[in-house]
Amino acid sequence: MTAYNVLFIMSDQHQQKAAGCYGHPFVKTPNIDALAARGTRFSTAYTNSPICVPARAVIATGRNVFESGYWDNVHAYDGRVKSWHHILAENGLGATSIGKLHFRDAQDPTGFEEQIVPLHIVNGVGDLRAAVKRPMAPPYTRWRGLERLGPGESPYTQYDADITERTCAWIKARADRADDKPWVAFASLVCPHPPYSAPQEYYDLYPTSDLPKPKLIDPEAPMHPWMRKLQRCRNFDDFVDEGTRYRIMANYYGCTTYMDANLGRVIDCLDACGLRENTLIVYTSDHGENLGSRRIWGKMNMYEESAAIPMIVAGPDVPEGKVRHTAVTLADVAPTVLETVGLRAIADAEGLPGRSLRDIAGADDDPDRPAFSEYYASGADRAAFMIRMGRFKYIHYVGYEPELFDLEADPEELSSLHDDPAHRETRDAYKKILRGIVDPEDTDARAYADQCALVEQHGGRDALIDRGSFQGTPAPGEKPVFVT
Repeated sequence: MTAYNVLFIMSDQHQQKAAGCYGHPFVKTPNIDALAARGTRFSTAYTNSPICVPARAVIATGRNVFESGYWDNVHAYDGRVKSWHHILAENGLGATSIGKLHFRDAQDPTGFEEQIVPLHIVNGVGDLRAAVKRPMAPPYTRWRGLERLGPGESPYTQYDADITERTCAWIKARADRADDKPWVAFASLVCPHPPYSAPQEYYDLYPTSDLPKPKLIDPEAPMHPWMRKLQRCRNFDDFVDEGTRYRIMANYYGCTTYMDANLGRVIDCLDACGLRENTLIVYTSDHGENLGSRRIWGKMNMYEESAAIPMIVAGPDVPEGKVRHTAVTLADVAPTVLETVGLRAIADAEGLPGRSLRDIAGADDDPDRPAFSEYYASGADRAAFMIRMGRFKYIHYVGYEPELFDLEADPEELSSLHDDPAHRETRDAYKKILRGIVDPEDTDARAYADQCALVEQHGGRDALIDRGSFQGTPAPGEKPVFVT
């Protein structure tokens, strides 16, 4: 089988719904849409954990979070578990990262031959306040997001501009090398992740008067008890008034279009260098964004806004203009990269749970393939798990009642069917699938023990609560500002 290059472009916090090719009525993503038209788009794509650091560890290792122990934004990837970057290096190839990695530290042996302008967790330990559990840390007294609300430039938009320029320079330099070995570039942008601050020209694309009201924002609206605890711990909506809500949304959509423009510049550079025919392009994001729905800003749950992600592949041997409905996740990235550069046998020998996206793109839809996700991090006093397969989604909360949604009949996930006698067999079947993958109670206990140990190692819960949180990893060169 012919080996090809891989250009893996990643954004941060791009909800699947916020793209034209995924059916959004007004969000402008012309470059993502064009990529989908020249390749295959996956309609049922999910993160394996709806928060940055664990999701990125899954991308690196191809392993589920419960297997690796990279539970949250303080237990970050450190090279302890073999990655596809390691496998490439062991086989005379190499991978270069440009931009956000969100690993523990640039000095860790993570397998990349070069890290260009990397972003990692703060001081190698990250946001320790988020590891405080049972009881969780109290609600915040302020939200820095509103202090940095756009329109305007932010350290993140400036960082993305730099990542884009450096990625293009790297591609041009690689195209000039007289080397027939396949290469892998991981270009990792940070937008539309907060701060919600879009450059003016992108903010102006989304008049606040035209934006829809987020769902379930009435304080009296029904909310699952697990979600209510999350909302009280991540209480950013307490500081948002009606006008601010729509300004946040306009900035998020503006940052999405700004990210799309940078993605377009990178792809245009690849094409201009004559590399289109022998390079696989993968576009995805680490997780989504609630964008005010259910009074949550950020991610951290299993509803579609947070857990569903865009996933598009284009290039050699990939069907053009296709939509595949087989469920896929970030765990499919590692086997995709390895298979594309000619290391399929090694990928198979590693026993990874994922499958090459090129294979899935070229096959018939498989309604029986489940997508699995898990969450142990900020705002979760107990673990949450998800199985999406076919038309149904099952959400399992340790210590709470589950939820079951028919996403064809109820795409907004407004009415759980978990206690409907007519759907009892479906609920039990999906629960059995989940338990065939993971023991929820045992895994919840392991994650909690690791988090408690880390909290004690760094001074205990009271000290970490008093220290506060920096509410978002700063861009390179920017110092963290802690708030309580």
